[in-house]
Amino acid sequence: MNSPQIPLLTPALTTRLPAVGTTVFTRMSALAVQHGAVNLGQGFPDFACEPKLVDMVTEAMKAGFNQYPLLAGAPVLRQAIVDKIAAIYGHQYDVNSEITVTSGATQALTTTILCCVHPGDEVIVIEPAYDSYLPAIELAGGVPVLVQMEVGADGYSVPWDKLTRAVTPKTRLIVVNTPHNPTGSVLRAADMQALADIVRGTNILILSDEVYEHMVYDGERHESMSRYPELAARSFVVSSFGKTYHVTGWKVGYVAAPAPLMVEFRKVHQYNVFTTNTPMQHGIASYMADPKPYLELPAFYQRKRDLFRDGLQGSRFELLPADGTYFQCVRYDAISSQSEAEFAEWLTSEIKVAAIPVSAFYRQGKESGIVRFCFAKKDETLALALERLARV
Repeated sequence: MNSPQIPLLTPALTTRLPAVGTTVFTRMSALAVQHGAVNLGQGFPDFACEPKLVDMVTEAMKAGFNQYPLLAGAPVLRQAIVDKIAAIYGHQYDVNSEITVTSGATQALTTTILCCVHPGDEVIVIEPAYDSYLPAIELAGGVPVLVQMEVGADGYSVPWDKLTRAVTPKTRLIVVNTPHNPTGSVLRAADMQALADIVRGTNILILSDEVYEHMVYDGERHESMSRYPELAARSFVVSSFGKTYHVTGWKVGYVAAPAPLMVEFRKVHQYNVFTTNTPMQHGIASYMADPKPYLELPAFYQRKRDLFRDGLQGSRFELLPADGTYFQCVRYDAISSQSEAEFAEWLTSEIKVAAIPVSAFYRQGKESGIVRFCFAKKDETLALALERLARV
């Protein structure tokens, strides 16, 4: 006797992130592949890390570091992080209670937001903004409050007067990113003072995205929250070994925060990833014994920045300042009246160089006639891109 066919049914889901679709990075990278374009869109190097780092991870595997590490991360790596922060920024974090190794910086950012933002809490986000901030706030039930940077001949800057007016009794968190993706701007000492003035006497927390901390140029210093005791006392400071050591695919980062804040961070951390790749932690810790790779990183990327900027001098692109990160923003008003997305697609398909529209970093897609290039590429990659861009 034949059984009746039971119809298959996949229950419908109500999305937690109704505004989220395919990211602009995915679309532009796919378009770059389709048209054989030089991909200066997504922010990752096309060159290898130092072989010594791979050797140290391999040695850690062979030495048996292949099981779960502690929830907070391997003690040897946490100690290396503490020592680096103390040496560069003069702040002494406790190795046991104030440092947690994470599975990349994005996990650190999301975990921070989930641990401190409750439904109805307001979170101030400075736009243009890295694309993971808003979805994480929404997943936590928070309310994003958007403050747009101002852009002029001197590049992008934070309007602290507008940010001050955005603060309400419901403000729980301010998200800060320096050096800034996508604009390449950096916060200065005066900016840190302005931020301190805003939060002083409040219960507002700070999430400081500092993944490009070692990419600040022209002799300027990175203004970490860790430099300022008043700010460090209320801040989660996030960084990324992937960015620093040219291994973005390894997804290893960390967060530093005062012990009472870290207690809550680790409560969430233990249930979304628990911990992070063991041999990579030990390999990175061994590699950090020599500070030269991160101390020399500003000069390494400044040379690439200058090569790229020099190649665009005399073109119809208007170069905006690039004081940090490995991104260069340009105006294209003299070339086209297209929207940023349309222009980026035209560049990719016709000129065969992929860029990212800065409008993609605004919730409402603000148009400024600006696109972003990534110069974290081999010299020959940049030379090929510049040769093609010279035709524009």
